[in-house]
Amino acid sequence: MSVDYKEAFEKTKVAGSIAAGALDEVNKIIKPGVSTEQIDKLCYEYVNDHGAYSAPLFYRGFPKSCCTSTNHVVCHGIPSKKILKEGDIVNVDVTALKHGWHGDTSRTFKVGNVSIKAEKLIKATYESMMKAIAVVKDGIHLGDIGST
Repeated sequence: MSVDYKEAFEKTKVAGSIAAGALDEVNKIIKPGVSTEQIDKLCYEYVNDHGAYSAPLFYRGFPKSCCTSTNHVVCHGIPSKKILKEGDIVNVDVTALKHGWHGDTSRTFKVGNVSIKAEKLIKATYESMMKAIAVVKDGIHLGDIGST
């Protein structure tokens, strides 16, 4: 790895660690009765407390600092006063920007007990992601990841 790549990797790793840390904090509060706005506030504060900026905030007019996609919302759900209820699933997407480098990650959370269908969806998407990660290497084509 060249010096430039090493620096880029390290800075991206720092930003990614901040974003992942925000999701660890979300895991502590996720339960029925929590609003997606509360999740956004927690992510905003966590990212800022770690010297980073929430990249989605105001990007092309996006009004919040994370995305909260519940149930059938595929991606980029906007946090609101929506209250999570037993059986919901919610994907929270956090992007931290620190020293010009982005760390972007998401995690799907179960709100209480979820349906078998939701469990299967979470398991299948996780397994797909892990299989795709396993094929990533220098020189691979993007289509090879999608095909996997």
